[in-house]
Amino acid sequence: MVSLNKNILRAALLVSYIVIIALIIFGVSALYSYLNTGADRSAMLHTEIKKIDQYLPKVHWQSTNNEGRPIDSENLKAIQNDYLDAWYVRHVAYKTNIKNGIEDYFTDSARENIYQFIALNSSKNITVESTTLSHNITLEFFSEDGQLAVITDRDVQEYKRVFQNKKQLLETKEVSTYKVVLLLEDGFWRIRHFIKETTNADNAAPKSVSVSPLSIKGINYYPQANPWNMFGDSFSKDTISKDFKIIKDAGLNSVRIFVQYDDFGKANVNPEKLNKLQQTLDAAEENKLKVVVTLFDFYGDYSVLNWTLNQRHAETIVNALKNHNALLAWDIKNEPNLDFESRGKDNVIAWLDNMIDLVKSVDSTHPVTIGWSNTKSATILKNDVDIVSFHYYEDLDNLDTEIKTLKSKTDKPLVLQEFGLSSYSGFWNPFGASEEDQANYHKKAQSIIAKNNLQFMSWTLYDFDKIPKEVVGRLPWLKNTQKQFGFINKNNTKKLSFKYISRE
Repeated sequence: MVSLNKNILRAALLVSYIVIIALIIFGVSALYSYLNTGADRSAMLHTEIKKIDQYLPKVHWQSTNNEGRPIDSENLKAIQNDYLDAWYVRHVAYKTNIKNGIEDYFTDSARENIYQFIALNSSKNITVESTTLSHNITLEFFSEDGQLAVITDRDVQEYKRVFQNKKQLLETKEVSTYKVVLLLEDGFWRIRHFIKETTNADNAAPKSVSVSPLSIKGINYYPQANPWNMFGDSFSKDTISKDFKIIKDAGLNSVRIFVQYDDFGKANVNPEKLNKLQQTLDAAEENKLKVVVTLFDFYGDYSVLNWTLNQRHAETIVNALKNHNALLAWDIKNEPNLDFESRGKDNVIAWLDNMIDLVKSVDSTHPVTIGWSNTKSATILKNDVDIVSFHYYEDLDNLDTEIKTLKSKTDKPLVLQEFGLSSYSGFWNPFGASEEDQANYHKKAQSIIAKNNLQFMSWTLYDFDKIPKEVVGRLPWLKNTQKQFGFINKNNTKKLSFKYISRE
């Protein structure tokens, strides 16, 4: 027994020895591996901004022929990336009056000017919200040792808003030219000199687009089975085409559809989603319908620093569809005035103004509009849009007067872009309208529309089973009401209102 215990003890000691040696070897090898691995530049120098898209202005290299040595694509890309990142961290610094990131992209002497500007603004409680939208760069010089570069950045489109004590003092659009010297230090192209040579106010107004003689008689469209997720996994061109045939056969000539910013991939538009959007326009063309494409649905961040991301999103979609025969118009955003209180009216309008410019710069053929939620807001930016669109869910007795008032304020074509009445009168709204009430509503609406020769797009083709909380919130009386605005019920039976889906 004693011998057995000794053997067990020896075995335990041997196993322990082997485990300890293995742990030591593993620890030494891990340390060796760590010491022979280069440090993560982004972690070491706090450049997390390189890992995600936060700033994507348009960049055009006008020329890379220079007085120094030829530059390869890798160095050119590095210069561009660090140069744009320098702009971005400066924008953030001036907005927050915090120095973070400045030392990574500006040399000692260059950053002192920025620090002084931040200190001055901080002392007066001034902040600057700014961005650049485009850069046109010429490489003037690239040194033989690859450590110095001189560039000229022409026609830089800049947007700035200056605030003091959170009150806006100034809003400007400028076109400027910069001379910039960059030095390669610690793997960074840092700005050594940053000189603004010229600057001019950017007063260019967007060109108006003549609106086609098509009299819009349309409807807002979502498929019944997957509303608000039209371009998801359940996408079906066949279903959409069948619905479009119903719409066409009902005497309508156009549909309004919605593109969600996040759903489509934000700045980097999802090609699969874009293909589904193109298929939807194909289905419209096959059924001889025109399409109003509403951009930025469910998007509510109007921050100046995000403008370039929004522009790349819109640019991709507009470029993809601008030559499609079914395209009728671009609707910049649905009911943006509902964000005035939470996001700030000036912020929303500035964003819309910028996005109108972007869309028109990409597509100079198709008209642009904004889907305002009421007549009160409809004339905002009336000189910039080509069609004045408004939604109306109020008392029809006042609609005629509202139309006449709008016509007195603008000579742009008017579109009643949303209107309708829910036929829900269940538990959550026992005194709601019936299907007969809904039919009478649309009969009266079409009479007013005809009297004023007004273009229109009603809400909506179908009743729905489910309404996402993002549409009207979580309250059941709102969600259930929203379910039954359609001309066709959940059983695919035409409701009484279908008789008045178009003009009498």
